[in-house]
Order: sequence, then C-alpha cells, then structure tokens
Amino acid sequence: MTTIDPTYYLANQNKSREASSSLGKDEFLKILMTQLQNQDPLNPMEDKEFISQMATFSSLEQMMSMSKSIDTLVQNQTVSPVIQYSHLIGKEVEHYKIDEETGEIAEPKEVVTGQVQSISQQEGYAVIELKNDVKIYTDEVLRIKEASQKE
Repeated sequence: MTTIDPTYYLANQNKSREASSSLGKDEFLKILMTQLQNQDPLNPMEDKEFISQMATFSSLEQMMSMSKSIDTLVQNQTVSPVIQYSHLIGKEVEHYKIDEETGEIAEPKEVVTGQVQSISQQEGYAVIELKNDVKIYTDEVLRIKEASQKE
C-alpha cells in the first residue's frame, strides 16, 4: 500500500499570511475578470457597470503612478545639508559672537563677520566653518553678503 507524504497534510502547511488592507491593481483585475467569467449569460453585466469598474481601475492605476512620482520627488528633495548650503562658500556671514567655553551666544550680544571657508555636516545639520576657525550652525547666520562687498 502506498503512503502519503506527511508534508502534504493541511496541518503541516504554512498558515501565515500577510493581510493587506489595500486593494492593488492586480487584485482588482482578478476580481473583474472573475466577475466577467462567472456572470450569468442570460443576464450579463450591464455596460454601465463594466465601464464604471474600468474607470475605477484606470483611476487606481493613475493614483499608483502619481504616488511613485511623489515618492521620487520627496527623495530628490532630501538633499545633503552640505550640498544644500555649499553656495555659501566664499561669502561673508554675520552672526552673534559665540562664547568659546559655553558654546552659547556671548552677552552682551555682538555681531561678528566671517568668511565661509567650508561646509560640513554634524548630526544631520549643516555646520559653517569660517576662516577664523569659528564653526556655527546655519540657523545662527544673521546676514549673508558677498565677500568683496564693503559697507
């Protein structure tokens, strides 16, 4: 007598399944094709229903395409802070004098000027490195001007 391999038993089959709350275009097409194949030949689906479902499918496809385009746009907008502020190199920036011991703005507030030598990145933020060895964050800049411009 032949025996059945136990791996084929339903109890031994993988029962995990990923549930999805969204209906993709492949699932939508399968449902539509099943409806068309199983419709009553004496009472077929009306043209209005079919056109409505095809319009829904077309709309779904366009939304998915738009979603991909928006994702690409968002990815392109998240540019490195170094690249984002590289246009400041060679320019003069004004900022409040920083107390070297505390790293806070010195009191009384004094505006100092420095020429941007380079831009670096620290913990995701752009750091402006000035020629006088001062490093400031971009949000500390009060004014930007051309280096050759004198008041």
